[in-house]
Amino acid sequence: MKRLRVNEDIRPMSEVRTGIASFLKQVHDTKRPLIITQHGKGVAVLLDAGEYEAMQEKIEMLQDVQASIGQIEAGRGVEHQDARADVMKRIRK
Repeated sequence: MKRLRVNEDIRPMSEVRTGIASFLKQVHDTKRPLIITQHGKGVAVLLDAGEYEAMQEKIEMLQDVQASIGQIEAGRGVEHQDARADVMKRIRK
């Protein structure tokens, strides 16, 4: 996801209501999120669907890495040679 541009990517709800099509095109074309405000406070984020999916995949990967680190720290890690041998056994079956 590209970095937010404050002067272009923060819009009040009233503008979004009247120009939703142009804002959908903006987030699709720029791949940047659009922050929607109400009474001067951020209330929602509009994202391109592809960018949202990519973000979800990154979050899942980071959660897997975090879980792996926790397992290693808890002594439940597997040596490289042992893991390789286990994978090779499964492939050969």
